[in-house]
Amino acid sequence: MSTLDGIHTLRKIVMSGDKVLVRPTSDQHKTRSGLYLPPTVTEKEDIQQGVVVKVGPGFPIPAANDEDEPWKEKKESLKYIPLQVQEKDQVLFLRRNGYDVEIDGEKYLIIPHSAILLMVREDELSELGL
Repeated sequence: MSTLDGIHTLRKIVMSGDKVLVRPTSDQHKTRSGLYLPPTVTEKEDIQQGVVVKVGPGFPIPAANDEDEPWKEKKESLKYIPLQVQEKDQVLFLRRNGYDVEIDGEKYLIIPHSAILLMVREDELSELGL
């Protein structure tokens, strides 16, 4: 597990590409028979739940080149296809695709956008009951 320590390190983090920083939920899991599973068991599950903390800019695509005026200075600017997931979304994701990292004493996971199975998003319409 990688560790990043500092003062307010989480605010300074910028995710790259299609990567998502997730804080896994630490709820105690209870089996159908009423037994509580320890955190070491639930951390190894294939599918985990968490809250999105940071999101990368998206999938990079090359910028279109205008070759009509060859004397112009060429700018290599990347464009991005934005990710569907947003900060504060609750997500279910595939654990095996994640990388453990500890930031300011808390455990997080870095996962690719493709590892996210579903999202739960709170928005104005859901708060109104629509």
